[in-house]
Amino acid sequence: MLLKGKKVGFAVTGSHCTLGSVIPQLARIVNEGAKVVPIISSSVRDNDTRFGESVFWRNQVESITGEKAIDTIVAAEPIGPKKLFDILVVAPCTGNTLAKMVNGITDTPVLMAIKAQLRNLRPVLLAVATNDALGANAVNLGRALNTKNIYLVPLRQDAPISKPNSLVANMDLIVDSIMASLEGRQIQPVILGPLEEKK
Repeated sequence: MLLKGKKVGFAVTGSHCTLGSVIPQLARIVNEGAKVVPIISSSVRDNDTRFGESVFWRNQVESITGEKAIDTIVAAEPIGPKKLFDILVVAPCTGNTLAKMVNGITDTPVLMAIKAQLRNLRPVLLAVATNDALGANAVNLGRALNTKNIYLVPLRQDAPISKPNSLVANMDLIVDSIMASLEGRQIQPVILGPLEEKK
């Protein structure tokens, strides 16, 4: 039980194609003994996609954690004053969330949760999944890497030929990354070798 007694916020944003690989990691965190509260972005809360309906994803995170999802900015605000979490995990973390976070924009429940967590100088762990991480969002990824109390789940190019600017975190490393972040360490290596793309 690696996380026994730990309070974890688990925020899910709208990289809808990645949600299926994130949900098993949420279950792992619970199985490691953590008390987990889910937070869903407005994109996950409101949008049905070809990867699943919004109600399906909400039911998944709530049934695994046994907690009602925080799904509004107002509901996320007390995370700071009440010091609710030892660590906040954002998985997947979209490029949109990443860009707004490093520029101080707080217009979704997840961004409010991040702001509230950082106010207490407590760790935020990002599992980035975005098609423009090595394009328009590269500057934001660099700023996140250089921001105190922000940590990254190791990531790699998931389709270097067809999507050369895309990076996706290795979701299987979320628990290991949580452990390092709680100790104030960035798990290494941050950049993993690219996946071999199917031809």
